[in-house]
Amino acid sequence: MALETVFKAFGLAIGQIGDPRFRRVLLLGIGGALALLIAFAWGLSSIVGWWAGDSITLPFIGEITWLDSVFSWGAIVVALGLSVFLMVPVASAITSLFLDDVADAVEAVHYPAIPQQPRTPLMEGLRDTLGFLGVIVGVNLLALILYVIFAPVALFIFWAVNGFLLGREYYTLAAMRRVGRKRARELRRKHFATIWAAGILMAMPLSVPILNLMIPILGAATFTHLFQMLPQGHRGPANPPGYPR
Repeated sequence: MALETVFKAFGLAIGQIGDPRFRRVLLLGIGGALALLIAFAWGLSSIVGWWAGDSITLPFIGEITWLDSVFSWGAIVVALGLSVFLMVPVASAITSLFLDDVADAVEAVHYPAIPQQPRTPLMEGLRDTLGFLGVIVGVNLLALILYVIFAPVALFIFWAVNGFLLGREYYTLAAMRRVGRKRARELRRKHFATIWAAGILMAMPLSVPILNLMIPILGAATFTHLFQMLPQGHRGPANPPGYPR
């Protein structure tokens, strides 16, 4: 497992925050993540408010007209608390949407010798986004059982499970741009441990509010570097002169 490579890739991603082109994508990613979280909180609040109704009448007390507001605000608080878990599918969606922009910014600065890659077709990108999102949501719903049974170590299980899922998605998307879907899967299996470790490194800050808003874009940049740094074998594309390793 190349942990040194993982931390180097993450350090390079953080180091590019000052680059205007990269910072623009980062701010767009943060805005997109916030928008998705706010939309969820609003939706949950609206559903709870509708369910609670405008007022209820209790024996000996009479009509109460403020419960719907209490439930609605309570739903917002719950949604904010759940943002730790919600950020995993949010990160998945944001990464898929902005990967091409992130990768282009990273490659322009760090890997200028490699040819520019065409953008992923919209329908293909949407299919991958929905596929990865479905897997992440489904696996996390099943993992809720483990979180309850092993409550004292639930956070570590969360990191391990979502580190695997995010690493799988991040690396596949980054590799597919360069070597295609089939070869990306082969390389993912070859570097399984390193990719999982890098995924865990992304999952850990996703459980920290505010900081987690930056991770989708930083994760995409990290795995763009990781793909370039890890050996690709003889079946990958030939490295052009000046290709960094």
